[in-house]
Amino acid sequence: MKAGGGLVFGAPRAAVLPSLFAARRRSNVTFRCYSSSSSDHVSFIKDIAVAQPPEHLNHLLKMLQVRGESIVSPGAKQGMIPLAIPLSKNSLGSVTALLRWPTAPPGMEMPVVEVRSYGVWLLAKSVDQYIHRILVEEDAANSSTERIEEVFHASGEAGEKLYTKGDFAKSCNSNLDVYLLQKVGLFPDILERKVVDHFKKGDHVSAMVTGEFYTKKEHFPGFGRPFVFNAEVLLKVGRNLEAKDAARGALKSPWWTLGCRYQEVADIAEWDDEQIEFIREKVSEEGKEEDLKKGKEAAQISLDEAAFLLDLASIEGTWDEELERIVECYNEGGLPEIANFLKYRD
Repeated sequence: MKAGGGLVFGAPRAAVLPSLFAARRRSNVTFRCYSSSSSDHVSFIKDIAVAQPPEHLNHLLKMLQVRGESIVSPGAKQGMIPLAIPLSKNSLGSVTALLRWPTAPPGMEMPVVEVRSYGVWLLAKSVDQYIHRILVEEDAANSSTERIEEVFHASGEAGEKLYTKGDFAKSCNSNLDVYLLQKVGLFPDILERKVVDHFKKGDHVSAMVTGEFYTKKEHFPGFGRPFVFNAEVLLKVGRNLEAKDAARGALKSPWWTLGCRYQEVADIAEWDDEQIEFIREKVSEEGKEEDLKKGKEAAQISLDEAAFLLDLASIEGTWDEELERIVECYNEGGLPEIANFLKYRD
């Protein structure tokens, strides 16, 4: 499956960063105990996730605490997508986490996400970008002096490098979203608000241009959300056929990156259960045997199965039910370090 176009029933997208219900026996998941200090998150990422910890992760954790969030163990992953590394939980129960892609280009940082039942919502493409955004928002909000000082103190050397207190006011830019886009980076929620604002002003052309800009592959690689939102924009302006094609394109991305439930996108794509049935067939013994006959490597078939099972789990949030087989698939596919990370639980 290619992220930019073509038929959906093409080559599968193994559970990697794209270039993008059956009950199981009792789980063989690893259970250990991890406390929830910043040093434990760093150790977890190094030793369990086998990845490079973000340089300023400890500063972000301190900032989240100042904002009233509770730091949670990185192994507290029950009931959520197993690719997440939990960081904190707010008063509403929303979990902020890092996303550990099974494979990613060298040097690519782990994005910061909000965990949702169907997958994840992208908050920032890196820890530094999220720190930068928090600093700007706190500064622009005219919070109490004590609160601002606490946040900036928590940001430490990262904050000193990224933002100087008062810069937003000095910019004479009254629109916080515009400032963030210009000075900090691109964020899904801000781009979507920008489109909504264009519609409120009756400027459909600008709304469509922004929606298309959102989908540029270099902006949010691996995530299907931009394509979903663009499909919604096209639907709103009456371009139903283009909206359908855009939604079908979105479903070539991992379904847990759609930013909404699968069915919402399938409805725009005008699909019933075709895609679900196609994937169930691919992960069946018959489907895998057929792939072998076509010459596909057994390891690749296992990685494809892992990706398909993550897609299926996202439909109803059945992450824990599918976990054991997903772990087996990564072991069979030659990625034992990913398998060990996925099965780790407190």
